[in-house]
Amino acid sequence: MKLGLGLYGNMLTPDNFRFAKQAGATHIVAHIVGNFNKQRQRTTAGGISGFGLSDPDDRIWSAEGMRELRAAVNAEGLELEAIENFEPAHWYDILLDGPRRAEQIEHVKQIIRNVGAAGIPVFGYNFSIAGVWGRVEVPAARGGALSVGFHDPEQPPIPRGMVWNMVYDPELFDPEGRNGVIEPFGHEELWRRFEAFLREVLPVAEEAGVRLALHPDDPPLPTLRGTPRLVYRADLYQRVLDISPSPSNGMEFCIGTLAEMNDGSDIYEVIDRYSKTGRICYVHFRNVRGKVPHYDEMFVDDGDVDMAEALRILKRNGYDGVIIPDHTPAMSCAAPWHAGKAYALGWMRAALALV
Repeated sequence: MKLGLGLYGNMLTPDNFRFAKQAGATHIVAHIVGNFNKQRQRTTAGGISGFGLSDPDDRIWSAEGMRELRAAVNAEGLELEAIENFEPAHWYDILLDGPRRAEQIEHVKQIIRNVGAAGIPVFGYNFSIAGVWGRVEVPAARGGALSVGFHDPEQPPIPRGMVWNMVYDPELFDPEGRNGVIEPFGHEELWRRFEAFLREVLPVAEEAGVRLALHPDDPPLPTLRGTPRLVYRADLYQRVLDISPSPSNGMEFCIGTLAEMNDGSDIYEVIDRYSKTGRICYVHFRNVRGKVPHYDEMFVDDGDVDMAEALRILKRNGYDGVIIPDHTPAMSCAAPWHAGKAYALGWMRAALALV
């Protein structure tokens, strides 16, 4: 297994690449969705405007932009393993089954080709209407460290002009929903949209040499803000894999999200089952305490999951891909994010050596 670090767009800098290298990482996962280039809102899932405005900057998503990003990572002695998530502005009508769907499908196909042309092997994504929403920052981790939690908040409907908890149309979007809201629909309709998307883009991904990696829904509730969720139970990952046996149809395997699921599943059996498929593209290695609708994220060694046992299972079943710490609690010092990541990476590096 290979140790990696996930970085948001505004953190894709030589200094942070060196930090990753110094902490023992060998790979980078880049989350370049536009809102994170402008601000990193950490409370109430970004407030009434969500995580901010989706910025479909064509330059960074071009083949040249991808090659430049990979070259910057390589220059610091690291490999660029994956791009994580499409811009909501690139595919909102794919998610909503709207009038621009066909146009956006073609654009998404080109993005996948660009990723492949740059030699980046994985594209992680989350097929979700509500996205990540409702989380709060609380001093719930060991020693009162600030961490992310979900505490069963009220769920207002999603205003038009927003998808994936980001605003794609600022003229249409009104936080109070005065311009209308996304109407509720059923789970099978979401699966119909997802299967249609996957069948259209998988041939392009195969040709480009890119593995598409689906993240499970976080928080893993059956519905969120009136809209259905895709993989909110562990067994639903199998439905994803059954759509196509293609090796380009894979999983962005988030242990934290899977542990949060209140579906009666055993997290170690889940890791064992899916790591045997050979279709885990990379792993979000995160620990939690509790299950939906009430959970908090913990330090890697201090939650409900024995993360060393998780590594043993992955190792036993031949998984040799990248693991990244995903989120970490913020430590009480001058560099809370870096300290939290350094703690997680150090623990993970030692645990990998032991297994």
